[in-house]
Amino acid sequence: MFAAKQSIKTVASNARAFSTTSARRSYDDTIKNLLIGNHTRVLVQGFTGKTGTFHSRQSIEFAEQVAGKNNYIGGVNPKAVRDAKPDATVIYVPPAGAAGAILEAIEAEIPLIVTITEGIPQRDQLMIQQALRSQSKSRMVGGNCPGIISEGCKMGIMPGHIFSQGKIGVVSRSGTLTYEAVNQTTLVGLGQSLTVGIGGDPFPGTQHIDVVKVLMDDPRTEGIVLIGEIGGSMEEEAAEYLEKYNKTRAVPKPVVSFIAGATAPPGRRMGHAGAIISGGKGAASDKTAALEKAGAIIANSPAQIGALMLKVSENDNSVLSLRVANPPGRMI
Repeated sequence: MFAAKQSIKTVASNARAFSTTSARRSYDDTIKNLLIGNHTRVLVQGFTGKTGTFHSRQSIEFAEQVAGKNNYIGGVNPKAVRDAKPDATVIYVPPAGAAGAILEAIEAEIPLIVTITEGIPQRDQLMIQQALRSQSKSRMVGGNCPGIISEGCKMGIMPGHIFSQGKIGVVSRSGTLTYEAVNQTTLVGLGQSLTVGIGGDPFPGTQHIDVVKVLMDDPRTEGIVLIGEIGGSMEEEAAEYLEKYNKTRAVPKPVVSFIAGATAPPGRRMGHAGAIISGGKGAASDKTAALEKAGAIIANSPAQIGALMLKVSENDNSVLSLRVANPPGRMI
């Protein structure tokens, strides 16, 4: 088993036997693993740490309150993982040992790996990304993410009391704005079908487009909230997919979007490690334009998300007047 103190250099030099799969399958085939629920059996890596213990307790209480049962099957420290046949694992292992814990989970072919750990070195992130894309059994969300939640199954640090099971899918790079979108869709009575915080690292295991694909095919999901921020091209890629596969449907699923960082100057990192405009790419205006072209309703402020989604879900034409009620959004 992987030792937490074992250096990443040593890990990288060792030949690790990840899942042996057909050449016709790829990492993209694992997006279905995001569809968690009451059935999901969850393991915790890094359970004995202060953060892992606190949030695991919160998740267990949430599952018992919402679903009437505890779907957490065990917790371990970074030095040992026993094979309990979990459907998912949550990783709270500190940055220095996180890559090793993730590689161990991939090697064990755990279907979903939710990496909460913040501050994983970019060199390790690249190694993890390479490992993920070499197989077709395990899907990772994160690192540096708030987690994922659906049907009483909560994996991560999200506050459970603001969630309500419903019909809106939420995907976001920002943890804080995830909570804002969730709280608003709860307050207007729509609730959430699946919420995924993909995290703010430059090389996440799951991107907007992956979650959008799942939400598009999920019969529980009747609308989508997509929250992005400056940096990278993930939002544009999701917009391209929405334009091709949602806008052309007989009955498109309504999409409300907010892009944080409209006033951020080029070259300055804002908040997350990946939130930086560089090389003339990644500006909020580019992302907004791409999403509007795909048919999304753009919120000028995070405070509009719930009201906009409610109105567009009801085919209320006054949604356009609501959009201009507030000035363009800032980085939160």
